[in-house]
Amino acid sequence: MKAGCKAAIPLIIGGIPFGILFGTLAPTSGLSVWATMAMSLFVFAGSAQFIVLALIAVQAPLEIILLTTFVVNLRHLLYATALVPRVAHLPIALRSFLAFGLTDETFANMSQRYQPDSPLGNDHRYAHFFYIGSLLSFYIAWSSATAIGLVLGNIIPDMTSWGLEFAMSVTFIGMVVPYINSKAMLSATFSAAIASLYFSYLPNKLGLILSALIGVAAGLSVMQLQKMSINNQEKKI
Repeated sequence: MKAGCKAAIPLIIGGIPFGILFGTLAPTSGLSVWATMAMSLFVFAGSAQFIVLALIAVQAPLEIILLTTFVVNLRHLLYATALVPRVAHLPIALRSFLAFGLTDETFANMSQRYQPDSPLGNDHRYAHFFYIGSLLSFYIAWSSATAIGLVLGNIIPDMTSWGLEFAMSVTFIGMVVPYINSKAMLSATFSAAIASLYFSYLPNKLGLILSALIGVAAGLSVMQLQKMSINNQEKKI
């Protein structure tokens, strides 16, 4: 667990301004202090929480809020698909807890933990403790940042104009860059980036899901082509 907490620190630093911003924005959107804290404690999904705030501010119907949140968080299905084989041996109660804490940052940490060149070794029998350490660190940091934002929002006016949300963009870039170490990953990243710009006009963040699928398809296609090339070379030999 200690290693998971340590690995989470760099990403937590980037997420704290994002959590503070949420805490300052929520009351201006009509949420009470208790409702704001409840969202961070029980929803625990930064992008979804911000979208909910925007929808509440325009008095969107509940069904629209639920549907939009569902679509935005569909990317977590991709994360879960990648991690399921790693945690399938764990009890259902523990897997449910891990599923609750499956954020972008936690997935990034776990992906590195399961890499063959991980400094923690290739023994993954107890890797779920690393997962728990990372999860709890992010959970505590996000909830604390929300509380700080609520306090600072009442003390310091116009904090929403400080541009704190930029820190989250930098954090996501930092998560992606270490994985761009092969033609497949480069293809996936480039394809997803171009697709996200092209489909940015789609409603309810559907462009995000479509771009992710295009990126995955591009990466898998390049991997398959590389395997075919290697097989052909072996046959010639």
